[in-house]
Amino acid sequence: MQTPPDNALPPLCVDLDGTLLRSDLLVESTLVMLAQRPWLLFLLPVWLLRGKAHLKRQIASRVAIDPANLPYDERVVALLRAQPGRRRVLCTASDESLARPVAEHLGCFDEVIASDGQRNLAGSRKAEVLVQRFGERGFDYAGNGPIDLGVWAHARGALVVNAGNALATAAARRCEVLDHLPRTGGGLRVWLRALRVHQWLKNLLVFVPLLASHRMFETQAVIAAVAGFIAFGLCASGVYLLNDLLDLPSDRQHPRKRLRPFAAGTLPLLQGAVLAPLLALAGLALAWWAEPKFAGVLAVYYALTLGYSLRLKRVVMLDVILLAALYTVRIIGGTVVIGAVLSFWLLAFSMFIFLSLALLKRYVELAAMLGEGKISAAGRGYAVDDLPLLQSLGSAAGYLAVLVLALYINSPDSITLYQHPQVLWLLCPLMLYWVSRTWVVAHRGGMDDDPVVFAATDRVSQVVGVLCAVIALWAI
Repeated sequence: MQTPPDNALPPLCVDLDGTLLRSDLLVESTLVMLAQRPWLLFLLPVWLLRGKAHLKRQIASRVAIDPANLPYDERVVALLRAQPGRRRVLCTASDESLARPVAEHLGCFDEVIASDGQRNLAGSRKAEVLVQRFGERGFDYAGNGPIDLGVWAHARGALVVNAGNALATAAARRCEVLDHLPRTGGGLRVWLRALRVHQWLKNLLVFVPLLASHRMFETQAVIAAVAGFIAFGLCASGVYLLNDLLDLPSDRQHPRKRLRPFAAGTLPLLQGAVLAPLLALAGLALAWWAEPKFAGVLAVYYALTLGYSLRLKRVVMLDVILLAALYTVRIIGGTVVIGAVLSFWLLAFSMFIFLSLALLKRYVELAAMLGEGKISAAGRGYAVDDLPLLQSLGSAAGYLAVLVLALYINSPDSITLYQHPQVLWLLCPLMLYWVSRTWVVAHRGGMDDDPVVFAATDRVSQVVGVLCAVIALWAI
C-alpha cells in the first residue's frame, strides 16, 4: 500500500467482484468453505437472518483464499497501475478480511472500503459512503452490474467493466462514461467446455451390456440404452460443474486445469452453482422415465461422485478405487436400464481395467506436477515420489483385467453366448499390447489428463478397438 501525491484527478474507486476480479468472492469463499466443511451449508440461512454482511463475515472467518491465485481482469489491473499519481480505492461489498489481502497483493491501492460484518457495502450504501468520503461527483467509479447504477448516479465518471452495451447506456444517463471494457470469453463454446460434453464418451460404457448380451437389434433395448446414455451425460455434466466449483483453489495451481472456465473466471460461478443441480435433476427424471430401477443406480452414481468431489478425492488410493467404481457403475446402469442380468465377468473385468486407468490418471497428473517443479498435487494426497508406485500398481491392475478376460473365455458362460469362443483368445494379446503401450505413452509424457479420452481419440487405440470388435463378431 502506498500514498501517492495529490493529483488533479478525483479518486478512482474500483469494485472488486466482477470488475477487478473475474469472479465473486462471496460465491468463491462459500464454495471453498463447503468443500472443506459441507455440513455448514445448513447454517447459511441462519447467518443470513442477521443480514448479508453478517453472512459474509461468518463465511470469510472460516476460509483462507490466496489472492495470488484469483482470476484478475488484467485490463483493470493495467488501468490501475497506469495511474500511480492518482488516489486509488478498492470499494467492495465483499468482506474486508477478504478484500484487504487482494489490495495488499496487487500493491496499487491506497485505501480499502468494504463490508465489515455489520454493514453490507453494496448499491445505495456504497454510494452513500463514497459521497461522504469524497463528495458528490467527487470520484470516478468502476463497476460491472446494474446495482452499480446507484453509485454512478453520484460519481463524476463511470468505467463500465465486463458488461454489455445496455449497462453502458444506462450508466451514461447518470454520469459520463469514461471507458467501457466489455466482457470477454463466455458463450456457448465455453459452456460446452465447462459441461465437458466430450467426456460423455465415458458414458458409452452404458452400451457395453447391450452389446455383450447380443441385444443390439432389439429396438426397445436400444431406446432404453440411449436414454441411459443421455441421463448419465446430464448427471455427469452436473457433477463436472460441481467438481470444478469446489476444486477452484487446486485447479488454479494446475498447469492445465487453471484454464478451465470457472478457474479462469470466464464463466460466472453463481450460474454454474445453479445449473449443476438442475442438470442432475434432469438426468434423474429421464432415468426414471426409462426405468425406475435405473434411476436408483444413477442416484447412487451421483452420491458417489458428490462424495468424491467433497472429500474422498483427497484420500490416497481410495480416490482411484472410487473412480474405477464410477466407471463400473455406468456398466451396471447399462445392464439395469435394458433389464439384463449382471455379469460377474464383465464387472470384474471393468473394475480392474478402470482401476488401471484411474491410477494412470493420477500418474499423468503427478508427472505434470513434476514437470512444473512441484513436489505434490494440490488438493490430492499424492507426492511426485509416488510415481513409480502408481506405475507398478496401475500396470498390474491392467494385466489382472486381461487375466479375468482369459478366465471368462475358458468359462461355460462364453460357450453359451458364442459359437466360436476360442476366437476370443485373440483379444488377450491385443489387450496386453494396449495396456502396456498406454503406460509407456504416459511414462514418456505423451498423454492428456484423462486416459479414457486419450483412448477414444488415440489412433492406435481406435485400431485396437476395431480389431477387438471384429474378433467379437467373428466369435458370435
